[in-house]
Amino acid sequence: MKKLSIYTLLSVVMMLTSCDVFEIDNYDEPEETLWGEVVDVATGKRVLTDQGSEGIRVRLTELSWGDNVTHNPDFFCMPDGTFQNTKLFKGEYHIRIDGPFIPLIRENSDGVPLADESIITKIEGYKKVKFQVEPFLNVEIVGDPQVSNGVIQAKVRVTRGVSDEIFREKIEPMGNWKNEYLNVTDIQFFVSYSSTVGYRARDERWSSSIEYTGNSFNALLGEPVTIKSNGNIPSGRKVFVRAAARINYDTPVGSGTRRWNYSEPMEVMIP
Repeated sequence: MKKLSIYTLLSVVMMLTSCDVFEIDNYDEPEETLWGEVVDVATGKRVLTDQGSEGIRVRLTELSWGDNVTHNPDFFCMPDGTFQNTKLFKGEYHIRIDGPFIPLIRENSDGVPLADESIITKIEGYKKVKFQVEPFLNVEIVGDPQVSNGVIQAKVRVTRGVSDEIFREKIEPMGNWKNEYLNVTDIQFFVSYSSTVGYRARDERWSSSIEYTGNSFNALLGEPVTIKSNGNIPSGRKVFVRAAARINYDTPVGSGTRRWNYSEPMEVMIP
């Protein structure tokens, strides 16, 4: 009798467990869409970036769950400065972006808010947002790149996207100011078979860079700087090139991530 009772009890437990396993999930799938763009407030042009952790980071926090809610998984802008998330629940969200531009959320060393240009909005259906930012640098490839014996040569012009005075006015009150924040530290020349060429989509055999120490680049601001690809790209191939530059300042502050400002990608045929 005891054995029979045990077997009966186990059977009941298994039946209950099976019911839980095959219970239908009645929750709706997330299907709301957020689409956004990041533009230069001065020019109206999109701020070009790289689609990876070195690019423009997007952070969403659904406020419906209260003050102590954690943010959604971060995602990143596409190279053209736009972003999209098609799997969101309906609700009110705080949207924050971080990139190679003056931080939208600024506070002093004591945590006292100085500025907050993030967005709080309700997402339902298809929601569009626009962030207007002040990029650190403007980067462009001047003219058409030249090719000789499989080596690409280009001229890159870097200018300030925001003046030294405005940068200091907005960054210094945050504390721990250093004059070297404004220093341009490097120019990158990315080469790839992919049209999404950038740090994350580069061919290391051919991509190159020029490093600068201290404020040595200041004299070159606004001047075309010649940069060449590495190695010899095989003839008959089509590649894409892109230039990038960055300053000695990380965003978000304290993250250790110094993000590049990018040029438009260009297509180059190797004869």
